[in-house]
Amino acid sequence: MTIPDNNNDIAGVIAPPPLMALGVVVFGLLLDRLLPAYVLALLLPLTMRIIIGLPLLGIGCFLGVAAVNAFRVVETPVEPWKPSTALVTQGIFKWLRNPMYVGGLLILAGLAMLLASDWMLALTILLAPVIHCGVVMREERYLTSKFGEPYARYLAGVPRYGWPL
Repeated sequence: MTIPDNNNDIAGVIAPPPLMALGVVVFGLLLDRLLPAYVLALLLPLTMRIIIGLPLLGIGCFLGVAAVNAFRVVETPVEPWKPSTALVTQGIFKWLRNPMYVGGLLILAGLAMLLASDWMLALTILLAPVIHCGVVMREERYLTSKFGEPYARYLAGVPRYGWPL
């Protein structure tokens, strides 16, 4: 189903999610420098942080790449601040409604582990509800109003974050 673009045809997300993620990295590392806590470094040796961090990073990257590829297949913009021209329900989206956001949070958590960045991990945890309320919920309202019943069926059948919530 393809719908023409319109200047008012956007989800109204509070900020670009990649910019929010960059903010977590920059401010997390800055806070680590200014107010170091050393919790991750003391609790988990480097080997354990690598064992935890690399899979988080890898899974996050996989989810992000799979999601972008699914968007490209149906030729709709990836960016949530641009109008959607088609529903994406194939590929990774058969199992997970928000693989880019789950993947982005996993990437941030993996980086925090690998860098022993307590503040980056704390800010990642704080970013999750911001993404939920300021991006995901707005996108869902937008897509429901734009695509109607097909999107409502999709919402009913696919979990938002990979688990039934």
